[in-house]
Parts: sequence; structure tokens; C-alpha cells
Amino acid sequence: MRFGWVVLLMLSFPVLEAVGIFWIADRIGAWVLLWLLLAAIAGVTLIRFERIAWGARMAFTMQSGVNPMSSLLASGRILLAGGLLVFPGFISDVMALVLLLIPGTWNKRKTDPLRPANDDILEGEFKREPDDLLR
Repeated sequence: MRFGWVVLLMLSFPVLEAVGIFWIADRIGAWVLLWLLLAAIAGVTLIRFERIAWGARMAFTMQSGVNPMSSLLASGRILLAGGLLVFPGFISDVMALVLLLIPGTWNKRKTDPLRPANDDILEGEFKREPDDLLR
């Protein structure tokens, strides 16, 4: 029975989007076309950027020692938001904005153990060379 509600909701989503587009077009006029065009351009740009950034994000995640699943989920979330922006309608745009506003996983990564905690202090040994050898 629950599966029937999911199927009904999935089938009614495009109808709800169309009703929303017509309702908002009645309120604000032809600006709806500009909104839909800009949302589609933003969605395509987001997908293209994430396609390029995915490899670097995965490499950085593997280097920092964090579970790579968090990076995969972050990339998937951004790709899903881009796809929702490409799909015409205001409900999908709001869902995409909610997905994009979810805080990321970048603050959970481990710090580099080789980097000192305080960047102002350099520790190590040194040897003073005579000035005539420096010229």
C-alpha cells in the first residue's frame, strides 16, 4: 500500500510542477520564463562543475583519511541538486536549494599530522654558515 503512494506522488510531481508554473506565471507574468531559463543554466553549470571537481574531492578525501563515502554523498547531493534545477518547475528548484544549503562534510576531515599546529613556530636544527661562503 505504501508503494502505491510513492508511485502516485512520483506521477503527480510533473503535474504539480506544471500547475505551479502556471500559477506563478499568472502572478508575475513572463518573468517565469527567465526564472526557468536561469535555473536550467545554473543546473547545467553545477553539474559540469561537479563533474570536474569530483576527482579532486575524492583525492583530497582519501589523502585526509576520511571515509570516502561522505565525499561521494556530497557529490551526489550536488549532482541531484543540479538535476532538479534543470527540471522545469518551482517545487524542484526549492528542493534543489534545500539540498545545496545542507552543510557540507568538509569540516569533518582530519588535520594533516605532518603540519604543525601553530604555523608561527618552526622547529628544527640549524647551522650558521660564515658570511664569506654565502657570496
